[in-house]
Amino acid sequence: MTVRWESRGHVGLATLDRPERRNALSAGACDDLRAHLAREQHHRVVVITGAGSAFCAGADLGTRFRYGDDDFRPAFERLLDEIVAYPAPVVAAVNGPALGAGTQLIVACDLRIAARGASFGIPAAQLGVMISPENVQRLALLVGQAHARDILLTGRRFGAEEALGMSLVHRLADDALAEGLAWAEEIAILAPLTLAGHKAALNALAGHMGFTRGQDDGAIGAIEALVARAFASEDLKEGLAAFAEKRAPRFEAR
Repeated sequence: MTVRWESRGHVGLATLDRPERRNALSAGACDDLRAHLAREQHHRVVVITGAGSAFCAGADLGTRFRYGDDDFRPAFERLLDEIVAYPAPVVAAVNGPALGAGTQLIVACDLRIAARGASFGIPAAQLGVMISPENVQRLALLVGQAHARDILLTGRRFGAEEALGMSLVHRLADDALAEGLAWAEEIAILAPLTLAGHKAALNALAGHMGFTRGQDDGAIGAIEALVARAFASEDLKEGLAAFAEKRAPRFEAR
């Protein structure tokens, strides 16, 4: 089991449960969580957290490219779309490091509470991969262009206090899960139709503030061509090799 699901009255709790891999996401784990969300539409709030000391260490690179066919990205994008479209608020209780896909996952959530020792970052440039246009847009709309450029163009890792300062998270806590569940209980007693309506309105507004498929297919297509080029590059092979060998990569832009 890669995701544990619990129903606590009106609150659903989803726990990424691969502590031996620091809750790294595989395509199967993404599908598992997405299926839970799709089935459990009656909850008034959902909390997502990680088992053990990490929230999510990112994509599981040990399985993602093993067979030369990256099925992780479409599964991950479907999961994030499910979180955004979920009719009730989704709270990320970030109990530890949330890196790469972990940071992108919390960005898709509505509310985020982090342990004081949590850390964040999207080190795609250290591997030679590129995140999707939709995830770039979500990040920029959440933290603003300046912070999004810092996160994506440096690939650096940063702590919870800085994440709070850039509005990547809303609150800090000594125990993120306990505080996240308490926050969820406060929200769960509010009018669910109002919350659903407000979330839908905010999602619609976010769509108008960025590019949307159908209206900006040319722009999105150009970005996705860059994504495809990155994933087909020799630099990606070098980035993965360097990661496995625990050394600095030597990129050559080819």
